[in-house]
Amino acid sequence: MTIKEVKQALKQVEHVEFELASGEKVPAHFHVTEVGEVNKRFIDCGGTLRDEKKANFQLWTADDVEHRLSAEKLNSIIELSEKELLISEHLPIEVEYQSNTIGKYNLAFQNGKFVLESTLTDCLAKDKCGIPEEKLPRSKKPKMKLSEFQQMQCDPNAGCC
Repeated sequence: MTIKEVKQALKQVEHVEFELASGEKVPAHFHVTEVGEVNKRFIDCGGTLRDEKKANFQLWTADDVEHRLSAEKLNSIIELSEKELLISEHLPIEVEYQSNTIGKYNLAFQNGKFVLESTLTDCLAKDKCGIPEEKLPRSKKPKMKLSEFQQMQCDPNAGCC
């Protein structure tokens, strides 16, 4: 989901509810302690320079079990972050939530609830490291701009991965 999609979803609910994809609910007294922008600049194991930008929500629970976050209040927090931090409404959202450790989740909206969807690590240079690409439906393959693609040779035994 993007910031824009979250704001549209908030118009459909009075109180904000989050749950994990497993169905486990985030306690109703959670707080959104941060809304921000995260920029990640890195080189993948095949040597390609990459930039990633996401909006970030951090969820936290305390002992104030009577606390409830209204859709209106979350929307005002988001709008303040857009104004003060110049966060684009088109950025995808990553949610940080404390379970056994801080987990990072994608966000979806289903049946009036926000769902924290699991994320996975992946090699972004399988073609350069000799790792066969899984047969994925076309819509599931990662998109890449041609301008970001660099011609490099990487022998699987060269230690680049």
